[in-house]
Amino acid sequence: MGTRAGPAAGLLLCWLALLLLSLLLRPLLPVDETRYIGVAWEMWQRGEFLVPWLNGEPYSHKPPLFFWLIHAGWWLFGVNEWWPRCVAALLSLAVLLAVSQLARLLWPGDRVTPRLVPWVLFGFVFWSAFYTWVQIDMLVVLATVLAMTGLVLAGRGRATGWLLCGAAIGVGALSKGPVILLHVLPVALLAPMWLDAQTGPAWRAWYVGLLASVATGAAIGVAGAIQAAVAGGEAYAQAILWGQTAERLVDSFAHAQPWWWYLPWLPLLAAPWILLPWLWRHLWRRPRDAGERFSLVWLLAVIALASVVSGKQAKYLLPVLPAIALLVTHAMTHMQSTIVAQRPWLPALALLLAGSGLALLPGRLETAPWVAGIHPGWGLLLIVPAVALLGVRDLPLTSYVRRLALLSVAVVAIVRLALFPPAGPAYDLRQAGEILARVQEEGRPVANIGKYHGQYHFHGRLRQRLIPLARGEAFGWASDHPDGCLVAYYEGSPPAHSRSGALHVQDYRGGSLAIWPGRTVAEAPEVLP
Repeated sequence: MGTRAGPAAGLLLCWLALLLLSLLLRPLLPVDETRYIGVAWEMWQRGEFLVPWLNGEPYSHKPPLFFWLIHAGWWLFGVNEWWPRCVAALLSLAVLLAVSQLARLLWPGDRVTPRLVPWVLFGFVFWSAFYTWVQIDMLVVLATVLAMTGLVLAGRGRATGWLLCGAAIGVGALSKGPVILLHVLPVALLAPMWLDAQTGPAWRAWYVGLLASVATGAAIGVAGAIQAAVAGGEAYAQAILWGQTAERLVDSFAHAQPWWWYLPWLPLLAAPWILLPWLWRHLWRRPRDAGERFSLVWLLAVIALASVVSGKQAKYLLPVLPAIALLVTHAMTHMQSTIVAQRPWLPALALLLAGSGLALLPGRLETAPWVAGIHPGWGLLLIVPAVALLGVRDLPLTSYVRRLALLSVAVVAIVRLALFPPAGPAYDLRQAGEILARVQEEGRPVANIGKYHGQYHFHGRLRQRLIPLARGEAFGWASDHPDGCLVAYYEGSPPAHSRSGALHVQDYRGGSLAIWPGRTVAEAPEVLP
């Protein structure tokens, strides 16, 4: 019992350390994090929990489940910033537990893979870097792993597997809509490729069970959508029942990324494990059991389908990282030798190059102003884990995996320590939100030049909308509302001679923003971008 508790406690400490580092060092980042927490806030202050709201209008782009999780914490702890930032992290912890259980189902006689696979998954640099962000994707990952667990149980003849799969599809639908089917259906439809024909189910019964499971999940998602549609009105109903499903697919294909867009991302997503040539040679040469075939189908089929669908972001592949972790871990645990002799020289080289770039490039890049503030010492510090990696050899497999995962965590921590202090002020909108709140409390209108993503709503606990304006409308609006305020955005800095007339000026991402009194803009339109 003690030998299991030790590694589990070590993994939990790593998880907690990165979470605390994120909470302490970085602000909520616009526009995604501030938008999602802004939606949760607006639902909360309105008392509207079926329909998400953003800037005074129903927000049809995401279902409400993620926001409900934020509300649950606010109900327990009061409205705060730290709880929403913990939700995705807690979901990632649930994924680590779920993937370990899935490994037990795939390989019942294997005691090592279930213990190591959470380390392998957490050791992905992309996973460790992502799980502390206020994003919905980790909820989709959990739903995917639970659905895969249901498929494996169903393949063993257990009807509860279909119930679990259906419930997981429903969770996914309430998280991010029909996208959950992209991750589940390819694996389920290709079951003859991973289930043993001799011991597997009758295929007619399998596909009937799959249909029932999808129908169950769809019923959960549709039930929530219909209730929201009734509460949100005709326009909102049209958006969620059509605009965010079939219509969105059509629009997505009209604005497609190339099919190969994910290929350059795969080495980064799967680092550091993809940078172990000996592992992939071993994986390529070994015979495939049912569990490995399942993991391969999950990985390859979903990537192939995701490559066909036009809308692409690196985070959309997060749900396939558990498949890679299962495949990699089981292959390593079944090597002929339990001692890993090979040094991870390729990850060490990649880290050395990254450290050199972090030390040398910031002062030479003409990008955001904060980039020049990155201290070169952090890049040099990355050389430490690079050297440490070369010492990872001639170790038992479990020690080898854990050390490599710990070094990945160390890399993520160093990069955060390097980036967040100089970058933070350019992304921290708390002061701007508080200023806008005071303006609104005085009964004065506020307009935002360009599309407004809700980035000030939570910080200012705003209860009124910001009026979005096109650039050409700003002067006229200011002339009509001299007592109001405008938020303007600049590629560089606002005119130096007029900055004293602004209520607030700050660096913002790669440029800057300013909050102008309407009267100032009406009298001096040259202050506008």
